[in-house]
Amino acid sequence: MGVIDDLMGRRKEEERIKKEGRLPPGQSLTQKFPVLHYGPTPGFNEATWDLRVFGDVENDKRWTWQEFQQIPTTTVKTDIHCVTRWSKFDTDWEGVLFRDFIKLFGVKPTAKYVIAHCEYGYTTNMPLDDMLDDDVLLAYKFDGEFLEPDHGFPLRTFVPKRYFWKSAKWLRALEFSPVDKPGFWEQAGYHNDGDPWKEERFQRRGFF
Repeated sequence: MGVIDDLMGRRKEEERIKKEGRLPPGQSLTQKFPVLHYGPTPGFNEATWDLRVFGDVENDKRWTWQEFQQIPTTTVKTDIHCVTRWSKFDTDWEGVLFRDFIKLFGVKPTAKYVIAHCEYGYTTNMPLDDMLDDDVLLAYKFDGEFLEPDHGFPLRTFVPKRYFWKSAKWLRALEFSPVDKPGFWEQAGYHNDGDPWKEERFQRRGFF
């Protein structure tokens, strides 16, 4: 009966959230935090790790892990949605607010897109205007604790208004570009924009 009661409880909670208009089409509520990524989880070496910004910026810069942690942070409570159809609600994140971060080096007027470069050569792309929303972070804490390695430690982008593959794990660099550069999953057939409310999952009809 315990399992059945739990299932019924989750279904009631999902129906309540749907009525509140918080669950995008095609999504289901989860209490867990599924781990999904392509390839192995990278290791972390504080002595060699850094974060770089380059491209159409006023000043190319790098931060060590210790230097990055000195930048003031912001906390955000929000829902997240994965293209694989799970949604997790009221999640707590902490990190550097992106629109404050860019003030540290300056972005040229020609910059229109932000390309996140991650371990193993993984990239994903976002319009700069969307990255300036008040809930977009360079995040390194979840529920008050440092991210687990499988969830992107030490640093990931956090873009909750998009499907979660746009929140790139294991971030190493941010490129500011005048032209769009679709990343790993976008080139594999995922939608370039990834808005969960529009169900922008895939570029091609019938793609799995």
